[in-house]
Amino acid sequence: MSTTTLEQQRASEALPEKMTAVVCHGPEDYRLEQLDTPAPAAGEMLMQVEAVGVCASDLKCYHGAAKFWGDENRPAWAQHGVTPGHELVGVIVSADQQGRDTHGVAVGDRVACEQIVPCGECRYCQRGEYWMCGPHDMFGFRNYNGAMAQYMVVPSKARVHKVSKELPPAHAAFAEPLSCSLHGVERANIKFDDVVVVAGCGPIGLGMIAGAKAKSPMKVVALDMVDDKLELAKKCGADEVINIGTEDAVARIKDMTGGYGADVYIESTGHPSAVGQGLNLLRKLGTYVEYSVFGSDVSVDWSIISDDKELDVLGAHLGPHCWPAAIKMIESSILPMDEICTNQFPLEQFQEALDMVSDTSGASVKVSILPN
Repeated sequence: MSTTTLEQQRASEALPEKMTAVVCHGPEDYRLEQLDTPAPAAGEMLMQVEAVGVCASDLKCYHGAAKFWGDENRPAWAQHGVTPGHELVGVIVSADQQGRDTHGVAVGDRVACEQIVPCGECRYCQRGEYWMCGPHDMFGFRNYNGAMAQYMVVPSKARVHKVSKELPPAHAAFAEPLSCSLHGVERANIKFDDVVVVAGCGPIGLGMIAGAKAKSPMKVVALDMVDDKLELAKKCGADEVINIGTEDAVARIKDMTGGYGADVYIESTGHPSAVGQGLNLLRKLGTYVEYSVFGSDVSVDWSIISDDKELDVLGAHLGPHCWPAAIKMIESSILPMDEICTNQFPLEQFQEALDMVSDTSGASVKVSILPN
């Protein structure tokens, strides 16, 4: 019997019959429950979860945003009975040969999974655009249980990336939001002489600041309403910061650009007011990148986009092809991870973790749950 098979057998023998997990029963009805420890099927792997970040989209789903639960204009997308959590990292404790070969990992490896589980068959997947997969099954929302649990199944179609075991679990789980940040930056097509403005210094925004700085533009400017987060933005690479609660961001940007406006604006706050702000502080022929998940519809004067400025307005979704760069950035200690990953909770305190992310006072940056 091979060493890997022995490790797999020993791991399987040590697994408990039951595990603790959070289960979604609808908006604001998440419950801690005892479930059977899942058994992976052929080609699947079982992960013992080390950490799962609490995302703003988790929070909007929890509070019943129409994007997830539907309204008169759209059907529900999130599902009842699913364990939430998609910013995840853990150790593989069980996998057959097919699963190990498919993902290129061994039992005992620490891995992070991309949040989408692409079907591999739809038009988007066939064209290599897997992050826009038609069925759009995702860990923690739809058809696949997420990581607010002690164990979770890694399906054969999951996209898996190895992560160093030397990182603290909460730092390793930051690979997911950081990959999203870097994709937003890639969409912006930043040039050397650009003035880049990033709105919001939460986890996604801080990653965007670091990613934008790595593109070597003329200047990276960070916007937020919390001074402590603006100071953290400087550590992530911001050349200048603006507290929009005390200063006129549009006027400041116009002053530093000779009256023209910023070349690139990347929105990561999820607040409707940040959309109009971005359109107004961009120069003519500027680029607007939208990353946020909004809790409600947003209205703006679209003539700014067309007749006034002829802007390029781009969306960004997930973190395709940015995971290796994100993991490398975390492993290289470029980012002040101890100051970004501010709060960790045991699984039993998942509600406190959700409530902390809801707190807009700036008391936390990245909140994570450590299930084991």
